[in-house]
Amino acid sequence: MERISLSNSAFEGDNNAYLFADGAETVLIDTGDWMATTREQLEAAFADRGLAFGDVDRIFLTHWHHDHCGLAGEIQAESGAEVYVHADDAALVEGDEDAWEEMHDRQQRYFDEWGMPEDRQAVLLERMADGETTVETPTVTTFEDGDVFPVADTELEVVHTSGHAAGLSMFEADLEGERQVFSGDALLPVYTPNVGGADVRVERPLEKYLRALRGIVDAEYDRAWPGHRDPIDDPADRAQYIIDHHGERSWRVLDALDRLGPCDTWTVSADLFGDLEGIHILHGPGESYAHLEHLERAGTVVREGREYRLADGVSDELAATDGERWPLEY
Repeated sequence: MERISLSNSAFEGDNNAYLFADGAETVLIDTGDWMATTREQLEAAFADRGLAFGDVDRIFLTHWHHDHCGLAGEIQAESGAEVYVHADDAALVEGDEDAWEEMHDRQQRYFDEWGMPEDRQAVLLERMADGETTVETPTVTTFEDGDVFPVADTELEVVHTSGHAAGLSMFEADLEGERQVFSGDALLPVYTPNVGGADVRVERPLEKYLRALRGIVDAEYDRAWPGHRDPIDDPADRAQYIIDHHGERSWRVLDALDRLGPCDTWTVSADLFGDLEGIHILHGPGESYAHLEHLERAGTVVREGREYRLADGVSDELAATDGERWPLEY
């Protein structure tokens, strides 16, 4: 297995594609985004190994986001490669019009519910439309949690890790005698994957993501190969760090409500993240919503219309917390 590092001008953080080429078949995990620079980089990496897009037999996608599946359609068009993705993301990857219309309708409902100003909505929608109109979509074969695929001299076992995306999946493998995992965006080495905004189809996004992280902690993988940046040598430690981070973020959400009084998601987001640009116009309020929704179900906050307020007694509990971290149940 070889890691191919690719630039990412569409989002942030260099992408990874993972290549298995044993002479019998050529397999990729993720493809990077759809941009010309990325295509040239991946083609050059293939050429350095005596390969071309036409040699690819199978592509396994961690999820539907365009910076992970952006070149799958082009590669399939050249090679006839079979493209695999979790069933929950298949329609989006294939470019199904009904699925995308449903996504857009749901996004619009959330933007209004969150209190996102119309001018920021316009900037965001223009930003998001670029990838949807330029990506060549593939025909896909679906997989489910627990499915196993022989690849080269190992096997890839699907681990469904919904949260950041509905169909987000990792692939476990035995590599060099170690239990390793291709973690996609479920586990990243530098920043924490967005929940709430990155895929508005996910119900209870923070709860599902925390459970996925707990699964990574319990699995005690020897190494993780993430969708962005460098390998992670202690995946359990990194997953626990992100769990703790969300406890700190929930504390900050509650602190914002304590200081500001009843307010909507956009106002909480502005308090947490300040002014946002680009895709973060989506990710900031999305993350805030994921926490508010989780805290509402726990009875810690109360929603009235579009606004949230602290439940009775929570202000005193917040003041008494040690270390500015709120305990999260999941």
